[in-house]
Amino acid sequence: SESGVPQLVQPMIWDYAADLDVEGKVHLIEKYRRCGFSKVWFASAFKGATGVNQSLTLIGHHLKNHLQWLKVARSSPADVLEGIALTGWQRYDHFSVLCELLPVAIPSLAVCLQALKNGGYSEKIKENVEKLLGMSNLETETFMR
Repeated sequence: SESGVPQLVQPMIWDYAADLDVEGKVHLIEKYRRCGFSKVWFASAFKGATGVNQSLTLIGHHLKNHLQWLKVARSSPADVLEGIALTGWQRYDHFSVLCELLPVAIPSLAVCLQALKNGGYSEKIKENVEKLLGMSNLETETFMR
C-alpha cells in the first residue's frame, strides 16, 4: 500500500480451468483489497488454452470456466470487478505451432460472450447462439463437426 502501486495499476487474475477454485479466487481478491487495490480484472479464454497443438475448440471447457468466473464475481464485493478479458491464444510461445484458429473458435466465443452477458447459460441462450451463428446444432461437450 505504501508504495503507491495500488493507485497506479489494477491486477488481472488469470485462470483458464473449467473447475477453477471459486473460493480461492475470492480469497485472492480479498488479499488484493487488503493491499489497497480497489479493482481487479479476471482473464478467461474462449480458445487456445487447452493444449499446445489443439486444433479444435471444446466449447464446454471454456463455458464452464466462464460460469466459474461468474460465481467468483457473485461471491466478491459488487464494486471490485473492473472487467473480464476473454483471451484467445493463437500459440503457446513463438516457437510453437498455431492452435485453434479463430474460425473454428467463433462458436466458443459466441457461447462465452452470451454466458457472460446473461449471467449464465441455458437452453434458450444456446438456441440464441445457434440462431446468431446460423447453426442447427451447437455442440458444447464434443468437438464441433
